[in-house]
Amino acid sequence: MTQTSAILSSAVHSEPVTDGSRFVRACLRQPVDRTPVWFLRQAGRYMPEYMAVRKHHTLLEICRTPDVAAEVTITAAERLGVDAAIIFADLLLPFTPMGLDFEFVNGEGPVVHQPVRTREQIEALRTDRTDDLRYVARAIEKVAKHFAPPRADGDQLGIIGFCGAPFTLASYMIEGGSSRNYIETKKIMYGHRSSWQLLTEKLVTVLVDYAAQQVEAGADVIQIFDSWAGALAVNDYREYVLPSTKELVQRVQALGIPVIYFGVDTASLLSTMRETGADVLGLDWRVPLAEGWRLAGEYTAVQGNLDPIALFAPKDVLHSRVKAVLDAAANRNGHIFNLGHGIVPGTPVENVIAVAKWVRELSARSEKPL
Repeated sequence: MTQTSAILSSAVHSEPVTDGSRFVRACLRQPVDRTPVWFLRQAGRYMPEYMAVRKHHTLLEICRTPDVAAEVTITAAERLGVDAAIIFADLLLPFTPMGLDFEFVNGEGPVVHQPVRTREQIEALRTDRTDDLRYVARAIEKVAKHFAPPRADGDQLGIIGFCGAPFTLASYMIEGGSSRNYIETKKIMYGHRSSWQLLTEKLVTVLVDYAAQQVEAGADVIQIFDSWAGALAVNDYREYVLPSTKELVQRVQALGIPVIYFGVDTASLLSTMRETGADVLGLDWRVPLAEGWRLAGEYTAVQGNLDPIALFAPKDVLHSRVKAVLDAAANRNGHIFNLGHGIVPGTPVENVIAVAKWVRELSARSEKPL
């Protein structure tokens, strides 16, 4: 039985919950001894150890080489002193087994050279080759084995797997990369509804299989990234995005693990995003945490939401911002401290380490949880 399934079993039978990592317990709104902390993009280009690996491997080589992906994941989690390790991978990895090639271009990010913009191209996308993605699961197995023994404080570090959400992945496929206005994506949404539905159905099929591989390998939680959902009006999100996203969330939860759902610039969508049923909603830094939690709903856990650029601030300013986030959460069950988006290149590593330390110190409960 995994640590997550043990917690869920106890919760179903109304028994006191005393096992499982503080990170997983927080995802399920269970009592914890202090607020768990991890960081979006905690293994990345701001960290010297990662840059040393990049001298010998491309980004995709790291993702597709389990030993290297596991090394990068483990190194970041241990150096920062966080409560969860998120596997080093990329949102677009499922494109390749679906028959869509992409690459990373310096200064541009991911580029799909043949964007998907016709019904015929959508029909040609494959859903039967998800076994090609098992290198991610093998990396998770290595990370889970490394962190299997409890740490000095008795807690077990959580393992996070992840995937992209249907809208975000579809927009990359259609636009051919990042976009400011998502014109081509919305043209298909608005004008070719059956094609849009077919595309999102295929993505859900692939993503559920992909998440299942990660859970089987040892992931305690799956985070679903809807990075570009903030480009949508509420009514468009509800009509074109919510159905497929809700299906994905619920089918991943059926694997027996909690789901974190995160998007950028989504304050206007939070009350609708909670209809996905995700256990945790990620908050970006643009919405005050208390307001974001109100919109997410009292029965949803929240993750966030320090501005990642605050990590460049003087220590006294940074400390006050960390305290403000924790004060807004007020030690309520179900808060996971994180950034409102990923760590950016050039961020001082010592500041990230300091934030994790301050969260541990400032959020410690005076009484142990039941």
